[in-house]
Amino acid sequence: MRTVLVTGPGGAGRTTVAAATALAAARRGERALLLTADREDPTPRLFDGEEPPGLDVVRADFRTELLALQDRAGAALELLGAGRLDAEELTELPGAEQLALLKAVREAAAGGHDLVVVDMPPVHQSIAVLALPGQLRRYLRRLLPPERQAARSLRPVLAQLAGVPMPARWLYETAARWDVELAAVEAVVRDPATTVRLVAEPGAAGVAALRAARLGLALHELTTDAVIANRVLPTGSADRFLAALSGHQQCALKELAEEFEDVPLHEVPHLGREPEGPEDLDELARGSGPWAGHAAAPARAWHVEDRLAGDGVLVWHLPLPGARKDELGLVRRGDELLLTAGPFRRIAPLPSALRRCTVSGAGLTDGVLRIRFTPDPDLWPRTS
Repeated sequence: MRTVLVTGPGGAGRTTVAAATALAAARRGERALLLTADREDPTPRLFDGEEPPGLDVVRADFRTELLALQDRAGAALELLGAGRLDAEELTELPGAEQLALLKAVREAAAGGHDLVVVDMPPVHQSIAVLALPGQLRRYLRRLLPPERQAARSLRPVLAQLAGVPMPARWLYETAARWDVELAAVEAVVRDPATTVRLVAEPGAAGVAALRAARLGLALHELTTDAVIANRVLPTGSADRFLAALSGHQQCALKELAEEFEDVPLHEVPHLGREPEGPEDLDELARGSGPWAGHAAAPARAWHVEDRLAGDGVLVWHLPLPGARKDELGLVRRGDELLLTAGPFRRIAPLPSALRRCTVSGAGLTDGVLRIRFTPDPDLWPRTS
């Protein structure tokens, strides 16, 4: 099973490209699912109101999730004398839509489909959403370290010594359940079969947005499998205005090809109107490339190089395509590294071997950040 996350700048045609990708898979005989976070159901416009054979369309909605939770907890609510909420009463809470989407992605990945295509929010929001499970798990570990639960038999004594109440057992149990749920979502996001597909109209703004997006995705170890240049105008038009626009697009396409030289670039023609119906989606998804279901090239993974014998260091390789030296920041804090790359930030746990080392330098070459670590003699095992 493969999962393709489709994102890009706002208004770039993400939903249309996601629908065309899912429909192309269904046309090949695969069982496909299109998951969208769009507030409006795209089925009437893109599929003439009906789901094509072999394709399921699901819309992630926080209201549905909250109502389902209310149904499961109905007995408890009645005991507490709480009144049930109707769907019309529910208003969006901060983060509710993102969490509903992540939950839907996890459930879709376990649904037995050959391909799951997710119509994600605009790219900066998507990167934040995809990083959310790991961030929340880190917060849980910091607030309620699992090792403290082992001392629950000493909790009354510790409470007296500290002078403050210690966290109750139910709190740890709740945190453990949340961690399991978040770990399941994180496993889907980080699965090698999960890739990100970037969509943008060719132009200066689109090139800049995708360049930044690729850096943000790489910072969170997410693989870009293809770039879709959407609404490409034909060349050679007799109309001076259209010819000028096409010329700007061709320049942008050249920049995209250079920027993403190791990622397939696919051009989608401008239909002269908004796509409507399966026939238009079939027209957009003609040809090979990402529409044919080709697997993405494996991403360059973060890894530690052992150079102890020759140079006395371990080198952590972090591929960050598009990164610039003046936009990078590194701060070591305990067993974590605070990484800043352009507008994006991540707190990454150090591999176990590097936790017993000190940072001795770093350099950026050919889109790879190499951080050198020197073993701490007080912590590194001595050899005879």
